[in-house]
Amino acid sequence: MVLTSDFFAINLAWLIFFIIRVESGWFDLISKPDFLLPMLALYIFWMLLFTFVGMYRTWFAASRFDELSTLFKSSFVGIFILFFMILYDDYVTGISTSLRFFIFYYWGLLVVIVGIGRLIVRGVQRNLLIKGIGRRNAAIIGFNEKAFEVHNSINEHRALGLDIKAYISVKNENIGKEYLGVKVIDSIENLESLINQFSIRNIIIALDRNHEDVLLEVISKCEGRDIALKIVPDLYDILSGQARSSQIYGFPLMDIMPELMPEWEKKLKRMMDIVISILFLIFASPILLITAIAIKLDSKGPVFYRQERMGQNGKLFKIIKFRSMVTDAEKGTGPVWSTKNDPRITRVGSYVRKFRIDEIPQMLNILKGEMSFVGPRPEREHFVNLLSKEIPLYRRRLKVRPGVTGWAQVKHKYDESVEDVKKKLQFDLFYIENMSLRMDIKIIFRTVLVVVFGKGHFE
Repeated sequence: MVLTSDFFAINLAWLIFFIIRVESGWFDLISKPDFLLPMLALYIFWMLLFTFVGMYRTWFAASRFDELSTLFKSSFVGIFILFFMILYDDYVTGISTSLRFFIFYYWGLLVVIVGIGRLIVRGVQRNLLIKGIGRRNAAIIGFNEKAFEVHNSINEHRALGLDIKAYISVKNENIGKEYLGVKVIDSIENLESLINQFSIRNIIIALDRNHEDVLLEVISKCEGRDIALKIVPDLYDILSGQARSSQIYGFPLMDIMPELMPEWEKKLKRMMDIVISILFLIFASPILLITAIAIKLDSKGPVFYRQERMGQNGKLFKIIKFRSMVTDAEKGTGPVWSTKNDPRITRVGSYVRKFRIDEIPQMLNILKGEMSFVGPRPEREHFVNLLSKEIPLYRRRLKVRPGVTGWAQVKHKYDESVEDVKKKLQFDLFYIENMSLRMDIKIIFRTVLVVVFGKGHFE
């Protein structure tokens, strides 16, 4: 509904501005501008901007103030981008126009029309939620003052669309007690059956700081289910930035494991992957040829290295890389991590790794849909099984397509130990919980810097 409203509102704002500025005859014109092409360009511009600032993420009816505040801030940034684009065009063409100042009148129209459209949509959505349409069942883990405060706030703000159906205890304490007519029905040991019994879609964790193990257990039991986990802020520092924060109606809750990406954004990410991989293979073809010849002359063995890795949802595939180690590097040791100054790395291989040239053939994996350009690095099944036993949430990485580059790659070195894996897992989880096209673009720019300056490997 919001997407449809914005479509009509953005185009209507341009239509009204065009009529006033061009068709009315009230203002002098150097030449009559086109109508349809600028309208299309502006619509795409605003849609991308609104997407990047997260204006299409919420399912609940946001407060009117939050809605208009976000719209004002994002459109304010956008209009200044357009202003300086017009200013630059005037400088290049040498023709001074007054359009760059009229653009602020257009901004006023845009804010008013888009704002009215969004308020109408959110009003309808709010009324539907209040009347019981589209509401979600929720449970609170914990039975204390903090939990009661959360319960009171949810009851006061019906437009959140949540109905508290049960309290769940950490162990077996407080079972049978109730607050506002809602009972403590069981402990988290039986969380899966409680979710099914009460059709729970939201779980709110209201515990003290000394319950880190409970948090991990709850997340593990909810893995693979369509459950929105929220946590009262006192426990937020436990995840070290791995969660996306949100504040609704001034209500302090943090989202844990939210929806990774809306479906349309996933499709756009896939289109970006295809375009980037094709361009990479075309423009990097001279580098590919030179690297292949250098590897062949430097050491015995094949030019390319294929290895089985675990991809999205645990599906196995063969990753393709330039060979940077001697042939049969793990013949006597079995699966092991590479180390600093690893003697198995060839002379050419050290340069190939330093500048990430060994990763370029993985563009073929991207075209096949086995990988994405940005995502957690794919790991071997042996290490996935090993690390899943030692590190909670490690398999969370398998929820998305693995990537050629990622937040962990630009922030940390190659894996040499379990400690390195734990550190990179924090970065991977941060990426997964904050996945967006904006985040991907940021990582791509950082990757370019890493490659150009040869940084990021054993820093």
